[in-house]
Amino acid sequence: MRVAFDDFVLDHGTRQLLRGKQVRHLSPKAFDLLELLLSHRPNVVTKQRIRARLWSGTYVTDSTLATLVGEVRSSLAEDPKSPRLLRTVHGVGYAFCGTAREVGVRSASARGAVAYRLLLADREVALRPGENVLGRVEDGVVWIEAATVSRRHARIVVDERGVTIEDLGSKNGTFVRGERISGPTALSHGDVIRLGRVSMEVRAVRTDLSTESAID
Repeated sequence: MRVAFDDFVLDHGTRQLLRGKQVRHLSPKAFDLLELLLSHRPNVVTKQRIRARLWSGTYVTDSTLATLVGEVRSSLAEDPKSPRLLRTVHGVGYAFCGTAREVGVRSASARGAVAYRLLLADREVALRPGENVLGRVEDGVVWIEAATVSRRHARIVVDERGVTIEDLGSKNGTFVRGERISGPTALSHGDVIRLGRVSMEVRAVRTDLSTESAID
């Protein structure tokens, strides 16, 4: 998906911010922040939610977040004293205040085949097309031996539209980007999933015949 605003385009697939044909530099976390604000436009995203999405399980100060916002504004050539795209809601958070539109999904042949994996503390697991059950179950894609994980805890579905996760009525819940989910939830590269107290990260890689490259 590509989102156009002002004279910029944010490309979710290539993880690039474009101004015309020029690529504007954004660090991975700055890209994630801009992507998050765009996805919730025009609503305010609280500082707590931003921290949970970008620094799951790690404490960061307001000054660290402000520095990251400054990096995004610099890439957008934005004057913080007269914002046209990013609005600061003092004491609460930030909001994307510009006009933006989705400009379509590129074809599979254009973006290349994508494979998804889960990165756990002790292993990396490939997700197969279709349903992938997570929990303490032998036929699941990931066996997780932990007291806080249910037998059939959650499932991840991989199809031509991408990848989604759904809780299967677990006792301790399924969390995505620090928030407990209540229905099917889309996943992206770098998202942190937590089943009970067990965390893992979603990885997406492009596959080109015998070579693979991470979508970073």
